[in-house]
Amino acid sequence: MSMTSSKTTSGNFFEDFSVGRIIRHAVPRTVGEGERALYTGLYGMRCAVQSSDAFARAIGYKEFPLDDMLVFHIVFGKTVPDISLNAVANLGYADCRFLKPVFAGDTLHSQSEVIGVKQNSNGKTGVVYVRSTGMNQHDEPVLEFVRWVMVRKRDAASNAPDPVVPELPDHVSPAHLGAACPVIDPAKWDTGLSGSAYFWDDYQPGERIDHVDGMTVEEAEHMLATRLYQNTAKVHFNQFTEGKGRFGRRLIYGGHVISLARALSFNGLGNAFHVAAINGGAHVAPLFAGETVFSWSEVRDTARLEGRDDVGALRLRTVATKDASCGSFPETGDEGVILDLDYWALMPVKP
Repeated sequence: MSMTSSKTTSGNFFEDFSVGRIIRHAVPRTVGEGERALYTGLYGMRCAVQSSDAFARAIGYKEFPLDDMLVFHIVFGKTVPDISLNAVANLGYADCRFLKPVFAGDTLHSQSEVIGVKQNSNGKTGVVYVRSTGMNQHDEPVLEFVRWVMVRKRDAASNAPDPVVPELPDHVSPAHLGAACPVIDPAKWDTGLSGSAYFWDDYQPGERIDHVDGMTVEEAEHMLATRLYQNTAKVHFNQFTEGKGRFGRRLIYGGHVISLARALSFNGLGNAFHVAAINGGAHVAPLFAGETVFSWSEVRDTARLEGRDDVGALRLRTVATKDASCGSFPETGDEGVILDLDYWALMPVKP
C-alpha cells in the first residue's frame, strides 16, 4: 500500500508574510578556505587583504578575512527558502552594513524580520520587505540588510493585507561605517603587492572610472555559485520550470552580477579593500549565461571615519552592463545596463 507524504514544503507565498514576523533560517554554515578558493575561481577577486594572510596581518588584521560579498551571499542564501523561494524578482537592497569581519572557520546563520508588505494591483503578487541579519557562532551580528522582493500569491482571490511600506535611508551614514574593519597601518600597505598606487586621498567626487575588462558568464559558473550559497530559488537553477517561464531560461542570480562587477572594479579601485555598506541597488535587467559583463564606477562622495585616520570611505556607484563596454559610461535606461549599485568601500589613506 502506498502512502502520500506531506513532509515537503513549497515555501512561503505572499499571504504567509505579516509585519513583525520573525523567521529563523535553517542550516548554519561553517565557511573555510574551500569557499574562499571557490569564490576566487568564480569571480577572480584580487584584493590583497582577502587574498594574502601575510598582507592582512602586516596591516593589522589578526588573519585574512573572507571576502565581504562572499559573506553577503552566504547569509542571503540562508534566507531564500523562506523569503524568496516563490519570488518573481528581487527588487532592491537598502541599509546593508557589514558589522564584523568573518574568518575561515566561522559559522554563519541568519534570521529575518518582515517589516513591510504591499499587494500589487494585479492581485497575483505582492512586495515583501525584510530586514535580515547574519550572525556568527557567538550570535554576534556580522551583517544586516534590508531587501524587498516580489512574491507570488498562493491564491489570487485571497484578501490583500493593509499595505505597510517601511521608510528606508537613502544611504548609510559614514558614522555607521568601519565596524568590520580593524585599525590598520597605512604605512605597511605595500602598493606593489596590492596592485594599485592610489589611496583614498587620490579620488574625488564626480570622478568616473571605466574598469575596461569584461567577463563572460558560463552556465556552469552561475549554477555552481548558486549552489555554493545554497540559494534554492527556482528561477536560478530549475530549467524544467523556468524553461516554460517568462524568459524561457534560468536567470543568473543578481548577487552573481554584483560580485562580477566588484571583481572587475579592481582595475581602477584596487585598494578599495573592504565593502563597508551597500546603500541601495537595482537589478535593472536580467543576465543569462553566454553574456559578457563590463562595469564602470563613479565616486559619489568621500568621507572620513569618525575617530580614525587610517582609512577613508568612498561612496561608489557601480554600473554593470552585458555585452556592452563601458567607455561611454552607459546609464540606467540605456541598452545593456543590468545593475546599478550604490555602496561605501574603505581604502587606506595616504601614509
